[in-house]
Amino acid sequence: MLKKFDKKDEESGGGSNPFQHLEKSAVLQEARVFNETPINPRKCAHILTKILYLINQGEHLGTTEATEAFFAMTKLFQSNDPTLRRMCYLTIKEMSCIAEDVIIVTSSLTKDMTGKEDNYRGPAVRALCQITDSTMLQAIERYMKQAIVDKVPSVSSSALVSSLHLLKCSFDVVKRWVNEAQEAASSDNIMVQYHALGLLYHVRKNDRLAVNKMISKVTRHGLKSPFAYCMMIRVASKQLEEEDGSRDSPLFDFIESCLRNKHEMVVYEAASAIVNLPGCSAKELAPAVSVLQLFCSSPKAALRYAAVRTLNKVAMKHPSAVTACNLDLENLVTDSNRSIATLAITTLLKTGSESSIDRLMKQISSFMSEISDEFKVPATPRTPTLSFSLQGGFEYKRAIVDCIISIIEENSESKETGLSHLCEFIEDCEFTVLATRILHLLGQEGPKTTNPSKYIRFIYNRVVLEHEEVRAGAVSALAKFGAQNEEMLPSILVLLKRCVMDDDNEVRDRATFYLNVLEQKQKALNAGYILNGLTVSIPGLERALQQYTLEPSEKPFDLKSVPLATAPMAEQRTESTPITAVKQPEKVAATRQEIFQEQLAAVPEFRGLGPLFKSSPEPVALTESETEYVIRCTKHTFTNHMVFQFDCTNTLNDQTLENVTVQMEPTEAYEVLCYVPARSLPYNQPGTCYTLVALPKEDPTAGEPLSRYHPILLGAHGVRRRWAAGHQLFAFY
Repeated sequence: MLKKFDKKDEESGGGSNPFQHLEKSAVLQEARVFNETPINPRKCAHILTKILYLINQGEHLGTTEATEAFFAMTKLFQSNDPTLRRMCYLTIKEMSCIAEDVIIVTSSLTKDMTGKEDNYRGPAVRALCQITDSTMLQAIERYMKQAIVDKVPSVSSSALVSSLHLLKCSFDVVKRWVNEAQEAASSDNIMVQYHALGLLYHVRKNDRLAVNKMISKVTRHGLKSPFAYCMMIRVASKQLEEEDGSRDSPLFDFIESCLRNKHEMVVYEAASAIVNLPGCSAKELAPAVSVLQLFCSSPKAALRYAAVRTLNKVAMKHPSAVTACNLDLENLVTDSNRSIATLAITTLLKTGSESSIDRLMKQISSFMSEISDEFKVPATPRTPTLSFSLQGGFEYKRAIVDCIISIIEENSESKETGLSHLCEFIEDCEFTVLATRILHLLGQEGPKTTNPSKYIRFIYNRVVLEHEEVRAGAVSALAKFGAQNEEMLPSILVLLKRCVMDDDNEVRDRATFYLNVLEQKQKALNAGYILNGLTVSIPGLERALQQYTLEPSEKPFDLKSVPLATAPMAEQRTESTPITAVKQPEKVAATRQEIFQEQLAAVPEFRGLGPLFKSSPEPVALTESETEYVIRCTKHTFTNHMVFQFDCTNTLNDQTLENVTVQMEPTEAYEVLCYVPARSLPYNQPGTCYTLVALPKEDPTAGEPLSRYHPILLGAHGVRRRWAAGHQLFAFY
């Protein structure tokens, strides 16, 4: 018998895990008890619990041992103990992918599914659908239809949710159950209605007209389930985004009408949907903001948090729309929930006047010292000077540095003040990443200030006091000052000569290199080797070097084979992102062109084309989105060739296309070299085919941009479709 722990023991963590030291072999040995008669329900249920625990902990069960345990477990259906029967259902679901011949329990599950015991029927439906594949589904189709319209809510919900899972492998069968799902959608039970509408949407989601009709029906007749309302709001907002619909459309009217719903979750879902719609004006946001303002005074902490978090998001783009809520937000500054108080302060700092901001800054001084780092970070962007004086971890300090750097980049007048704060920060900085980043910024921006010499002391202190990584960064920063300021050059040369004797190889090498370059006193050398960094893409350089090492060659590595960086780092920030937003840690991600370069290099026919010069910025749609086959084209330009990439989607669920190509008719002087077909194009699964075209060697318009002339016209007038050798071919004219 298991020891029973009370709630206090669970909260304190004092209770031990009774299954902590289970061994698979011992548990499988115990499973032989299933063969005994009479059956001991309590003991057998305990053993099934152990088996489920092992599976969920990631313990690997071999096929043979799992099958033996499964077959032994099937004998437990002789017992009518409800707890044991429920445990059997759970075990069947978990072991269905491990054991063999699990369909042996189909008759037992079908019997429970159609029996009189309601407690068995719902779980039996879920277990039966778990072990049924697409070939056997038609055998239980009649039972599933009956279960969907069953009067018992648990049975109906089980059948509907199981149907959702079956959609992935047997769409054609499940879509025949639409009439039953439609009947279940009118149920008085909130969960049945929610699950029925979910099934109907997933069956029709590829048909925009059908989805719009479903939303119109909901608008006319209403729903009883708040969960169903929330789902339909999300569906409507998704339709609006995809169609770029007008705010006068019925979809937007439906979302706005949900702001007057009696359920709080529906009201918030509607407000959140309106706020997140792209291109929403302040006037269209007004009803949602009014609702969120009411939630700010709710006695429920969850509603207050949701409201202030959403208002904070609105304030980033439309601060004037949130100004009316300032009084309610000020009341939340003293909220006992620190998350709510933090969001209230950051929202007020974006929407308040100068007088209110001064008052808030005084409150923040005492507020910031009482909260942990996770709450300090959101409040940091408006209070960097205050934040530096407080204790905190890496994420907190990184947020401060991000904020100050953003201000320096956006506002040239605040550059010197921001650099001074950063200099003070690196005097006592324990984080190498932040110190080297600030030193790099000082090397870039410091020489351009009115008094650049004042930063030298802070930079050289790092050479004297810090470890090798920071010292190397400081040497590079010093060299940039010498390269841009002739008056400071003698002093910089003296400092670099001291660094030549450093203990670390990297620091010595940098100092020696920069010293020799600066002593030449040539601006071209300074620009090429000190001031201008690598213009190539770093991820692309990494991949090119790796490829060079894998394929030994007598030729030296050519840097020109690496794609250029798409934009300077300062220009890669999204324009719509306000400077008050805290930057999240970013990984060095491959650009779109680098991804294309890698994909094309994997095609054998394209390996000798050389480096990719440019890809078209956006794919061009060659067909309407409602046609049977959707095709989009992307052009890739190489030195002497052009590759046309066609992304194709088959929207016919009764056809699977093979060896799909897009045939092209080039003009004179342009030659189609080869077609690379898409091997298979199943329903609703995107596939890609390519066409390789040779560019003319002698071009009378040489020197003009490639986009000036159009050797191949795609989709200019339409699409002609024809069948050839059993394959679907397209010719664009």
